[in-house]
Amino acid sequence: MNTKQIRQNGMALLAALIWGTAFVAQSVGADYVEPFTFNAARSAVAFCFLLALCLVRRKLGRGGSQSVRDLLISGLCCGAALTVATNLQQKGLETTTAGKAGFITALYIVIVPIAGLLMKKKAPKTLLLSVPLAVVGLYCLCITEEFTITGGDFYILLCAFCFSAHILVIDYFGQRVDGVEMSCAQFLVVTVLSSAGMIASETPSWAALSQCVWPILYVGIFSSGVAYTLQILAQKDSNPTVVSLLLSLESVFATLAGALILHDQMSLREYFGCVVMLAAVILAQLPEPKKKDCSAAAAAE
Repeated sequence: MNTKQIRQNGMALLAALIWGTAFVAQSVGADYVEPFTFNAARSAVAFCFLLALCLVRRKLGRGGSQSVRDLLISGLCCGAALTVATNLQQKGLETTTAGKAGFITALYIVIVPIAGLLMKKKAPKTLLLSVPLAVVGLYCLCITEEFTITGGDFYILLCAFCFSAHILVIDYFGQRVDGVEMSCAQFLVVTVLSSAGMIASETPSWAALSQCVWPILYVGIFSSGVAYTLQILAQKDSNPTVVSLLLSLESVFATLAGALILHDQMSLREYFGCVVMLAAVILAQLPEPKKKDCSAAAAAE
């Protein structure tokens, strides 16, 4: 493993840690403000943070050389996918725990290879086992004895599909534009779209926002501004298997943070579901064993 791979893997691991602990901040924020309001505020913080970073990088001559058109298109596509994903996630956190939300969100690691199949891309044979495992884990984690799924769990499941789309869009545009500037553009889009949803369907108040200012700042600066930028940078010119596997560890960090900080309690059945789902997301990203070169083997004989 060379220095570049170590650096990119480190960025992915740090992003997973930040996202996992951010579930706690998001859960706290859900007690005070509605989803669109929370995400409009966090995205505005992230945009301001990243805009300042982009200006500093430009002054130092480290800005991207992409066209404005490519930056705008990438920002719109990434921002639209992220808007839907984050608002569904925040809505789900109103009624589900941080740990469960982290594990269900991690299903994107299984969904992405399935989406690749629909796009006629090769997928590892381990996917045939990881998908049933993920279904079993999701059942143990979310389905009650009455064979129902809670509203919060369902919103988080939908957000996992949207995060999958976000990852695929980043893979497409990541080679064309500067990662930091694309992240800045996407959060401008998220701010605008979430603000529109807030005005149309919610009743925001400064009093409520002031009660969760620290969760908003943490999620805005670290989870949005830092971690999503780290994701974009880690995915660029890297091994997607390793990076995706490291990103999926956010589910582990979310469960640990929820238990340590919020004192969330989960049943043995739910913990078993977490273990099975983690096994599924890991299995989905394992490379297939290389086939032996028959001609080389024959020559050796």
